Amino acid sequence: MILTRRKVNMIFKGFKFGILLQLAIGPVCLFIFKIGGNKGFIGAEIGVSGVTLADAFYIVLAISGIASCVERERVKNIFKIMGALIVAIFGLQAVIGVFGLKILPNINLFNEMNFGSLFLESIVITASNPLTILFWAGVFSTKIVEEGLQRREIYLFGFGSVLSTAFFLTIIAAIGSVTRYFLPMEIISLLNLVVGIVLIGFALKIIAKKR
Repeated sequence: MILTRRKVNMIFKGFKFGILLQLAIGPVCLFIFKIGGNKGFIGAEIGVSGVTLADAFYIVLAISGIASCVERERVKNIFKIMGALIVAIFGLQAVIGVFGLKILPNINLFNEMNFGSLFLESIVITASNPLTILFWAGVFSTKIVEEGLQRREIYLFGFGSVLSTAFFLTIIAAIGSVTRYFLPMEIISLLNLVVGIVLIGFALKIIAKKR
């Protein structure tokens, strides 16, 4: 596949959006950091590959479901509103989560399971929250409608998002392998707050935008 400027731009957009999400420090990020401190960089990178694979799987599922449905104009408008609302809810959760509150349940399908393989454990930890696919479905719904993206373009956006996961967590793995000191909770809370506000703003922009 020849990468045109538009295709590269779409990958870059996905990468930027993915980095924004990565800045909301969550359990997966802390998990990779811990592996880096205990098992070294190589062990943490095994974990990063598992996380990236699970993210890619959820993203492909979300895109496949949305892209096959969004065809008619009326359906596009419905998906735009639904997608924006989903993103706004996740953004609101990030904001109020800073204050110890929540509006979304913590769904962990494998909470009591113990895996010897870092790769498998990373996949399970990442995939253990089915709400992830709901979030990505919301993001891609709004992107398809907002920019009139074709199926191939939305896959490129998703690919950029996956790249951001691998890139960001590789940095976390490197930091963890060198030092066990992580960001203070105040900084983590601030990052989560900022990301939540940005997601809410993104959703409101989509809802307010005319056809």
